[in-house]
Amino acid sequence: MADVPDPVFAEEMVGPGVAIEPDAGRTTVVSPIAGKVLKVLPHAFVVLGDGVGVLVHLGINTVRLEGEGFEVLATQGAEVAAGDPMITWDPSALPPSIGGQDVSPVVPIVLMDGVKGSVTSDALGSAVAAGDPLFVLP
Repeated sequence: MADVPDPVFAEEMVGPGVAIEPDAGRTTVVSPIAGKVLKVLPHAFVVLGDGVGVLVHLGINTVRLEGEGFEVLATQGAEVAAGDPMITWDPSALPPSIGGQDVSPVVPIVLMDGVKGSVTSDALGSAVAAGDPLFVLP
């Protein structure tokens, strides 16, 4: 997370986690856990499962796109299984900046309200696919 180009994520202010550099091209982002969709926006979603909240944020400064380029597939309040489709987007179609703010396709996956530095991952530096474990819960 320290390499994420946003201090809120890099300093784990929202919680610890991992960040993924997504492949170019249109892709469907899936829920990393089973649970209830607490919030879904074009650029991010939160799922609560077994008392654990996970935030998936598609890119950095992508909120400034105001939903353009994202297709929300999930419904707020719905129950989802791990691997269920949530949002479709194309990280390679992002502009380099918006309103003077750099845009990055990096996707932080955050254990919300977790203790800073408490997440460990065997996936660091590896390619990941839907269903691959991203991190171990503390």
